[in-house]
Amino acid sequence: GVAMGVTGTEVAKGAADMLLTDDNFASIEAAVEEGRGVFDNLVKFIIWTLPTNAGEAAILLTAIFLGAELPLLPVQLLWINMATAVLLGLMLVFEPKEAGLMSRPPRDPAQPILTFPLFMRTGLVTLLMLVGGFALFLHERHVLGTGIETARTVVVNVIVVVEIFYLLNCRSLLHAPWTIGFWSNRWVFVGIAAMLAAQLLFTHLPLMNHLFHSAALDAAAWLRVVGVGIVAFVIVEVEKWIRLRAGADHQVA
Repeated sequence: GVAMGVTGTEVAKGAADMLLTDDNFASIEAAVEEGRGVFDNLVKFIIWTLPTNAGEAAILLTAIFLGAELPLLPVQLLWINMATAVLLGLMLVFEPKEAGLMSRPPRDPAQPILTFPLFMRTGLVTLLMLVGGFALFLHERHVLGTGIETARTVVVNVIVVVEIFYLLNCRSLLHAPWTIGFWSNRWVFVGIAAMLAAQLLFTHLPLMNHLFHSAALDAAAWLRVVGVGIVAFVIVEVEKWIRLRAGADHQVA
């Protein structure tokens, strides 16, 4: 039931499920639209942040199972989690509502936030982060013969760069970021610029090297790191395209 907040009786207000404070039925549509937009951005943040922790855990567990050196230190994990959550994940809060938001069918309240398609996407990004990070770690240590601090710095940057590219993926759950207005959320790019600046300091500033046991990387190492991020971005976009072509509902969540 719906009751009027201005002209409605106290009995009606007490019995109603929804109270219109301005006595305008158009407010219902506006509230539904706002709720769907907030829910979308909540799902986008969750589906973006899950592979971070999962990827870190997968890299460490793989090293432990293989009896290899740890590719990441606890202080480096803390840096990744704190910096990326504030400078990257938080920017999804400002993502504008997608077109066609109100043309979707109602969402089943019993449906979980992390549905099977999103669970599989989380697993895909975790796998990409694991393969890219651990492969480059082994490449640095056993092929190039670089020091352990340099190899760990490469892994940290792989995780962060993959998260940056994946942030662009997560601006829409099914559509490519350039189809929804690539520059519509300028805060995403402000966050990415700040994160890249922070990573350059983490990698090349002597004080940060001392605090986080990191080391400077050469241009070739940076190219390999960025290459992993680009590959991850393309694979996720292909997965979205396949799901869209298969006729998946826009509300993949």
